Amino acid sequence: MSRPDESLVRIEGPWTHRAVHAGGTRFHIVEAGKGPLVLLLHGFPQFWWSWRNQLVSLPAAGYRAVAVDLRGYGASDKPPRGYDLPTLAGDAAGLIRALGETGAIVVGHDWGGLLAWTMSVLDPKAVLRLVPVSAPHPLRLRSALFGDPFGQLRASSYALGFQLPFLPERRLTANDGAMVGRLLDRWSGPSWPEEEVAKTYRDVFRIPTVSHCALEYHRWFARSQLRPDGLRYARRMRSEIDAPTLQLHGALDRHVLPRTAQGSGRYVAAPYRWRLIEGAGHFPHEERPEEFDAELIGWLSDPEPDR
Repeated sequence: MSRPDESLVRIEGPWTHRAVHAGGTRFHIVEAGKGPLVLLLHGFPQFWWSWRNQLVSLPAAGYRAVAVDLRGYGASDKPPRGYDLPTLAGDAAGLIRALGETGAIVVGHDWGGLLAWTMSVLDPKAVLRLVPVSAPHPLRLRSALFGDPFGQLRASSYALGFQLPFLPERRLTANDGAMVGRLLDRWSGPSWPEEEVAKTYRDVFRIPTVSHCALEYHRWFARSQLRPDGLRYARRMRSEIDAPTLQLHGALDRHVLPRTAQGSGRYVAAPYRWRLIEGAGHFPHEERPEEFDAELIGWLSDPEPDR
């Protein structure tokens, strides 16, 4: 059977597809609406389409919503390197400038959330407001992996297998991406994903080199923990965050445990709000879009969000 190609990600809807260049890399973006810019950053093992509900609700609320395929995913460029969080954060900050803005509301899920946290430290002027979804602060995740062996470390044990060369890529794409479907099902709450949704993610993940690029995110994070680049990154991430922050998390998340994420507020000096989405697992913006959007848009409409 032939491998899918990048045309699969150009799913039609009330939005526009185009390419934007930032820092020498071409990114596929999807945008809708006018108003303050909201940059939407997806996680693993997904692509821009994970924000399809918010690409409708945010424009209706008066925002310009832009979802992007991250480096290595979907129809964006897939260079051989650059899958460390500082480089990825630079990608997102460059995108904001390429879109004609100096700063944006940044909403990131999973890996998109980790790089959103990173942006808020390394390029704070680019992040007007921060919304990490199912994503603890990177230092909070690091401490939980080392300090909670029967909790977060066990929940993340799948990533140990990702450190091997070649084999994990083959496992993720074998049998029409069946493992991608299993991960979505394992990490979500009840009644999600529907078969057609899972098939879309399985097919797009089989685009050539996407699986390898996606695994490079995990490999950098694991292997850098005791390397000089990882230690430099950890030191820089101790800086306090000055962007108002809304942290959203699924109450049933078995992939990133709520208790792992909940300690992230200690790194935020600005107003900070923590909200659990009941009945949702690791993908609350897709599993419970109405509840998710109510929390997000309600917070965005508050000019002075409380702590």
